[in-house]
Amino acid sequence: VPREQIWVTTKLDNPWHKRVEEGITSSLKDLDMAYVDLYLIHWPSSTDPADLKKHYPDWDFIKTWQEMQKLPGSGRVKNIGVSNFGIKNMEKLLNDESCKTVPAVNQIELHPNNPSPKLVEYCQGKNIHCTAYSCLGSTNSPLAKDPVLGDIASNKGKSPAQVLLMWGLQRGTSVIPKSVTASRIEANFQLDGWSLTDDEMKQLSSRPDRFKACGDDWLPVKVFFGDDE
Repeated sequence: VPREQIWVTTKLDNPWHKRVEEGITSSLKDLDMAYVDLYLIHWPSSTDPADLKKHYPDWDFIKTWQEMQKLPGSGRVKNIGVSNFGIKNMEKLLNDESCKTVPAVNQIELHPNNPSPKLVEYCQGKNIHCTAYSCLGSTNSPLAKDPVLGDIASNKGKSPAQVLLMWGLQRGTSVIPKSVTASRIEANFQLDGWSLTDDEMKQLSSRPDRFKACGDDWLPVKVFFGDDE
């Protein structure tokens, strides 16, 4: 398969916020590639490599983005974006005078138990594409036993996972499900030729339970502020 037909995304991890140039160089070496299509700031939080429980007091993601903006001109990165940015942090970034490039993508956790409608609408209004990670929830989320999801899947003759992926796609987001099982990977691609009705979309979008597979309690700074609903 020609390289130009493959989309490759990788991320700048938290301990590398002060070393953006070194970070992309390391990633390209590990990937054995000349460039990546998308490079993301993984979290709006740096961590000190010497102590991952500490945040650099003299550094924030604004400075990281200043360095990220230099990369597309190098030819080694086609697009730059962010991940796990809520409205508060996105506003901080976009309103800073040093922000000359609007993030192409915000990769965020999205599923019916964490739909984040305000955040998705905000990003779409800024022409920032949303990519949904943990789009199937997780094995211990309320989605796993949600009766509405189960009924819709049964009526459609689809798996709950396929319904969740379609829900994400019909919201205008891209979805990146994770699986190591060949049959499930194949099933995840079987999304052509059918869709969810407006009523089914509404039912899934209005699930009452809230659940995040990935919170921010392990980070040295808070990054989720409940501003996505």
